[in-house]
Amino acid sequence: MIQFSDIRFVKNTEIDNEKWDQCIQQSVNGIVYAYSWYLDIVCEGWNALIVGDYELVMPLPSARKYGVHYSLQPLFAQQFGVFSQTILTAEVISAFIKAIPSKYRLIKIHLNTFNPVVKNRIFTEGITYELDLIKSYDGLYKSFSNNTRRNIKKGKAGNIYTVSGGQPNVLVNLIKENVGTRLKFMGEEEYSRIRRIISQSVRYKLGQMYCAYDDTNNLVAGALFVETKGKVIYLFGSSNEAGIKKKAMFVLVDQFIHDFEENNLTLDFEGSKSEGLARFYAGFGARQCNFPVYSENRMPWPVKYLYKL
Repeated sequence: MIQFSDIRFVKNTEIDNEKWDQCIQQSVNGIVYAYSWYLDIVCEGWNALIVGDYELVMPLPSARKYGVHYSLQPLFAQQFGVFSQTILTAEVISAFIKAIPSKYRLIKIHLNTFNPVVKNRIFTEGITYELDLIKSYDGLYKSFSNNTRRNIKKGKAGNIYTVSGGQPNVLVNLIKENVGTRLKFMGEEEYSRIRRIISQSVRYKLGQMYCAYDDTNNLVAGALFVETKGKVIYLFGSSNEAGIKKKAMFVLVDQFIHDFEENNLTLDFEGSKSEGLARFYAGFGARQCNFPVYSENRMPWPVKYLYKL
């Protein structure tokens, strides 16, 4: 049984990245977001909570502004939490939460789907959508919604075709010119991070890009899928106006599912507060899964009411 006293806070400069990554690789709930190289990209200077010789670990995104230390979930990383080679209990998760140093005054961290918690006011639920790919394509296709099947047929009838592979900038520019125009928080720093994530995931042989083209060979949609520990994450995806009109992303995801049928893999679409995206994910037969989100405002009264998580 893990006790509060077993958990130590480790600064970024003191973390052994090799042992850290070995822990994530061997964990029952290892996921790409938790590898040291990924953390270095999305939350530079991250710290950690560690038990023993890296038997259990928890990344802590760390930053400071106006003298206030905070730990907030970064962009491009849906789930963090505690990682372990053995099944975790709510008591262990609680011990890790209590071990977060008091210097962190504002905290919002997404745990993962393998982190059970006792529900109370500091926990809410995040949403993701997952699809098991163990069945044959025909079996998976039966669970597609009628609307999804219709859009796949429409895309194929419009001669949309897909190609696996591609250069990072192809997808980065597609995101920047389409999705990025609607997201004010996206700047050059964010696009640089996306580019680095794509490059590193391909370098480590974890990521695979898919691109969709129309009948005149123009790029109309693209996506990055990243696989670790039996889970494939639909990490980035974007379509331009022509791609949206021609249902290119339906064809692209359908092709990916077809390519990876009958594999002991789970396709994680990540979640979204957008009803349209949630409907898109569910249309392929993906089921909604939840993970805990830990939020706490430790600022003193009355200052705490000036900060909202």
